[in-house]
Amino acid sequence: MDNFESLNLSTPLRNALDDLNFEKPTPIQAEAFPVVLSGKDLVGIAQTGTGKTFAYMLPSLRDLKFSKQTTPRVLVVVPTRELVLQVVEQTKLLTKYMNVRTLGVYGGVNIKTHMAQALEGCDIVVATPGRLYDLVLSKALSLKSINKLVIDEVDVMLDLGFRFQLQNIFDLLPERRQNIMFSATMTDEVDALITDYFITPSKISIAVSGTPLENISQQCYPVLNFYTKANLLTHLLEAKEEFKKVLVFVANKKVADRLYELLEETFMSKVGVIHSNKSQNYRIRSIEEFDQGTTRILVATDVIARGLDLDQITHVINFDTPNFAENYMHRIGRTGRAEHQGKSILFYTEKEENDKEAIELLMGYEIPTLDFPEEVTVNRRMTPEEEPAVIEIHKNHKQSKHEPGPAFHEKKEKNQKENLGGSYKRTIEAKYKKPRTRGDKNQIKKNKRK
Repeated sequence: MDNFESLNLSTPLRNALDDLNFEKPTPIQAEAFPVVLSGKDLVGIAQTGTGKTFAYMLPSLRDLKFSKQTTPRVLVVVPTRELVLQVVEQTKLLTKYMNVRTLGVYGGVNIKTHMAQALEGCDIVVATPGRLYDLVLSKALSLKSINKLVIDEVDVMLDLGFRFQLQNIFDLLPERRQNIMFSATMTDEVDALITDYFITPSKISIAVSGTPLENISQQCYPVLNFYTKANLLTHLLEAKEEFKKVLVFVANKKVADRLYELLEETFMSKVGVIHSNKSQNYRIRSIEEFDQGTTRILVATDVIARGLDLDQITHVINFDTPNFAENYMHRIGRTGRAEHQGKSILFYTEKEENDKEAIELLMGYEIPTLDFPEEVTVNRRMTPEEEPAVIEIHKNHKQSKHEPGPAFHEKKEKNQKENLGGSYKRTIEAKYKKPRTRGDKNQIKKNKRK
């Protein structure tokens, strides 16, 4: 798409874009616009900075007619206060020549302020999940008129523990609505959310911009398990002159902490770790130390690392093979920037081989495989997650743990009588041969069928 003219925008929107000196849509905007306009559910995979806000806001505003109603029609849910302010600011730039009311709400501000603003009425609400839910419960904000739901940075939201609030918000919304979701990475949690709440969504995936694969040398090693991967990683990182600035990607927070503790034994202060369970100050310090060269190894999860803007990373090491091929592309895009040559190394176990093949299929490129170094120890110790599940067959759960002993005695005769169901079943049913109540009638019919 060469320019915004082909999107058939309204005159107020075109004037707003002219004021911003925007001439042509980004790839995510060009692909998302017709889908959002069609009313179909949409899942977009694209990094921050690719123009996602305009991708969903332009078509939403194009269809938004003037209304005096106080209840909002478009809801945008984002994970942080900073993102609320950013989306509100960009929306106001686009609605400069339109009569559209936009409200941003988030935690950390007296809720009475937001309650008063919500009661005045708005067309678009941009909110963090917790504050939105509180406003709805207080009846200051009604979601009955929402026809478009946008969830931006959903992977960050789920990683920060907002799944419960998101489920509550879904339950409060009208059933007939359009769902739009944007994420920089795909995770199992994101996939589960899509399966539960989206109706045959269109999927758009935009590759990392400015990181051509030609600038990145890729290699992979077949590895037995976690502890063998750790041994191989330690062996590679000992080459300090070659591995000057290394970003190590792992599957989750638990693996990140486990690997960090192992690497710290060898590399001490030269290794850092970031994930969402670490405090904000700890994460900022870890990033600054890595950026300044105080540490040369940084262990990170997908979600936390994707917002990093770090230069001159010599190697990206995929300690775990990502479940979703797009995540691999985002990971290796951290190296090979600004025409520098980058290097990517992938470790994969037998269980991860299918994920590796999916990555190669997406790229249209087979990653060269290196032989496992003979000098690296193969450790057959397994993590709790790698241990095979023990399945007990034919276990009788009702079996008593104790054999009858002297403390056990036979029941008294009066307690050995069979429970026949009370006087009605024994006497009245035999006498009348017909039901006394509607419920009894149904039960007798069932008994006859048997």
